[in-house]
Order: sequence, then C-alpha cells, then structure tokens
Amino acid sequence: MFTESQLELIVDALSETGYCVLHEGVSSSLSTALLESALERKDFRAAGVGRNEGRVLDAKVRGDELVWIDGDNESELAWIDMMSAVQQYLNRTLYLGLFSFESHFAHYVPGAYYEKHRDAFKGQSNRVVSCVTYLNSEWRDSWGGELVIYSDDGNTLIKVLPERGTVVLFLSEEFPHEVLPATEDRYSIAGWFRVNGSQHRKVDPSR
Repeated sequence: MFTESQLELIVDALSETGYCVLHEGVSSSLSTALLESALERKDFRAAGVGRNEGRVLDAKVRGDELVWIDGDNESELAWIDMMSAVQQYLNRTLYLGLFSFESHFAHYVPGAYYEKHRDAFKGQSNRVVSCVTYLNSEWRDSWGGELVIYSDDGNTLIKVLPERGTVVLFLSEEFPHEVLPATEDRYSIAGWFRVNGSQHRKVDPSR
C-alpha cells in the first residue's frame, strides 16, 4: 500500500502539474510477485487501438501484448486493493467521482513501441487518471524503453525509465505520451481510474 505521505504527494502533483512519478512506489516484493504472475500467464494477446467494436490491430502504432488483471492470485489481489485505496483517496481529496479501476499486464518485446497518443479525449471517454507501473527486476539506462510525457505544444515534460516499482500517474485527457522501443523485454502494468459511463442500458466499464 502507498503511505499517507505518498498519497499526499500524488494528490499534490496531480493538482499542480497533472502528473506524478513515484520511484519505488510499489515494493520490490510486490513488484516481483506481479512479474511472476505476468510470466505465468499464457493468455497474452496483441494489443489493439481503439475500444470495443472500433478496436483494430496496428503494429505500426503499438507493438505490445496484454492480458487483463482480474485478481486471480494473491499478488493481483494485493495490486487491486492498492489501487482501490488510491481511488478512494483521490475521490476524498479531489472529488473526482472515480467509479472503477481496470488494469492489464503489458509486455513489450525488444524493438516494440507505442506511438504518441492520449488515453482519453475530452468528452469522449470515461478514463480520468492513467497509471503505469514497472515490473522488471533490473533495468539499465542503455536499454531504453522510456515513457515520454509531452505538453500540448509537443515539448517533452518528462522521460521515465521502466525501473522496478516506479509508478507514474497522469490525467488521461491532458497528456500525449509514448513508449519508446527498448533492447530488452519489458513488463509493466497499465491501468485507468474511470468514472461511470453507463448509459442506454449499456453497463460500463467494458473492455
């Protein structure tokens, strides 16, 4: 679980800049257990672009593969509980009205990347806060694979190496970002805190 001071840091950073980076935000023991969980999964599939009926595969845009986290073991349940505590804290302090959290393991093979994109578009999505957590037990600067977050005018705001336990949170609508190619296999968790978009007898969230 995040400490109270870490939760306060998240809230302050989201309020002031719209993004937050916590090095060693997830303990090494939980990061290791989550990586083991990811490596045991046999149901990874190629990631698509878009959602639901509009989802398509496009390796020129993104080359990762993913599998959703549903709490199938102790480490995944611990992860879900951790994010639930973040959701409650954000709702209590920032009044975001977050309804749910969803996340998946992401695997990038060497050379794979994800082009610059936004996780949400104003008025068109229920994703509010994005969260990326890195799981590799070792990562060297020379291996690449950084997450790059940009301003609206295209300037680089921050580059984050995929070092174990590092957690990045940012406002989903506000920041274009991309994942640079790496020379090694890279494992992470991508997740989104969402508001309730249920309407016209269609229950949300849906994948």
